[in-house]
Amino acid sequence: KLVEMNNGNPISFVQKALSGMASGSIAVCIGTPFDIALVRLQADGMAKPEDRRNYKNVFDALIRTVRDEGFGALYAGLMPNILRGMSMNVGMMACYDQAKEVIASLLGDPMTNGPSLPTRMGASATAGFTAALFSMPFDLVKSRLMAQKPDPISGELPYKGIADCAIKIVKQEGPMGFFNGFSAYYGRCAPHAMIILLSIESITNAYRKAFE
Repeated sequence: KLVEMNNGNPISFVQKALSGMASGSIAVCIGTPFDIALVRLQADGMAKPEDRRNYKNVFDALIRTVRDEGFGALYAGLMPNILRGMSMNVGMMACYDQAKEVIASLLGDPMTNGPSLPTRMGASATAGFTAALFSMPFDLVKSRLMAQKPDPISGELPYKGIADCAIKIVKQEGPMGFFNGFSAYYGRCAPHAMIILLSIESITNAYRKAFE
């Protein structure tokens, strides 16, 4: 639709980025409660036996979180999660479209009937890397805010908010602390991004052939 509004010309990277940010933030607002359950279940498995919440499953985690901490606890860490979703979509969707144009020009792919497979593969691999690179700092802050527990003596949480969490990470672990475990995170993001992006092209082409 944006291409049509732009007289058939490719939209700018800024427009692609804004579109990705909008869709990413909407998706995060819907999925954050389940992300909370995921983070807490993972943290429970790594905690000492006496510190575990001992959730039985996802639904038990959701129910007990609401019962023990209130409905608002399902949206703890919402803002960094929104930032993560926005940065993930910019890195994946916007960078994919931009990389596709660059790679197509390098390979001499006219993209008259859509991009060729080499163009799509190269662009999706690039997008997988940028998605991981852009989103990992926000993912780290989000996970720490979601998994934090009150101090048993003072009752205070380790982090007061996004800024406090980010500052403490920099002070205690250095700037590169935001990228600890990047290879594993990239290994999670890249296949996810490539499968989605390659599927989108195929599904879009099939839809156009069927209905246009």
